[in-house]
Amino acid sequence: MTIIVRPDYHALSVIEKNGIRWIPPEQAERQDIRPLRIGILNIMPLGEQYEFNILHPLGLSVLQLEPVWIRLESHHYKSWPENHVEDVYVTYAEAIREKHLDGLILTGAPVETFDFDEVHYWQEISEILQDARNSIPSTLGLCWAGFAMAFLEGIDKFNYERKLFGVFELENLDPAHPITGELDDVFWCPQSRHAGLADDAMESARDAGILKLLAYGKAPGYTIFSTSDDRFIAHTGHPEYNATRLAFEAKRDLDNPEVKPPENFDFDNPKNRWRSHRNNFFIQWLRYCYLSISTRDMSNGESLRNRGRIDPDPEMLE
Repeated sequence: MTIIVRPDYHALSVIEKNGIRWIPPEQAERQDIRPLRIGILNIMPLGEQYEFNILHPLGLSVLQLEPVWIRLESHHYKSWPENHVEDVYVTYAEAIREKHLDGLILTGAPVETFDFDEVHYWQEISEILQDARNSIPSTLGLCWAGFAMAFLEGIDKFNYERKLFGVFELENLDPAHPITGELDDVFWCPQSRHAGLADDAMESARDAGILKLLAYGKAPGYTIFSTSDDRFIAHTGHPEYNATRLAFEAKRDLDNPEVKPPENFDFDNPKNRWRSHRNNFFIQWLRYCYLSISTRDMSNGESLRNRGRIDPDPEMLE
């Protein structure tokens, strides 16, 4: 994978340290490769620090990728460095004005205890998600964004008495699904949330053909699921987290009596036991986006080379 980033991007040294190849936009324009344009609507607190958590797993695919950082117009990013949003981010309307997005990622947000209509940017988020479902091959929702996707399908969340926090075991419910097909039968994933989705509501939605249930854990419940058309892929955990991010949250909440220490995770000696899940999950999602646009373009009688070639992933040719 080659990620297209500006030479002055603040996390460039971290990208290089982790062995992720990058090129500047000017060089990408000279190449005969059309990258996947992946929109990333980031509403996480301390979002500048969080960006690499998304870029890292995306950067492991062999496909060339152009991340498009998207901001909300109705939200003030008060925990972010001054001018960072203005320098790096665009609105959703600006992101899709001239070119299609081949995929969209919506991050979590620290608002899961609020009703959706109490979230000041809910109207904008819901409009973006509804437009994305019609115009973007796949939208991936993480943590609270997964709850938002379920809510749009008629399934509301409920609040826990105590935060679900730590690293939990999940069972792969559908090894034939294009997203979970390469995941282990049982795998680990971080959870950091105050809300969940009731098992019976999720199962009723499955039985009604509204949702596909893809992964389940005893404590986390149905954690990975998709809509019936697979346009929305939801993961209510945090597969994108690295061990440092989870340890930071644990130390931040040490004095909070409402938050228990993380389960199955030592924040003084943080070990990542979900790296394979993270990498495979994001690579499978990118593969799904790639195959979706390939099928769409070929059915329209237009080759990818004519649009700007995308080099194939060798694994897709097996």
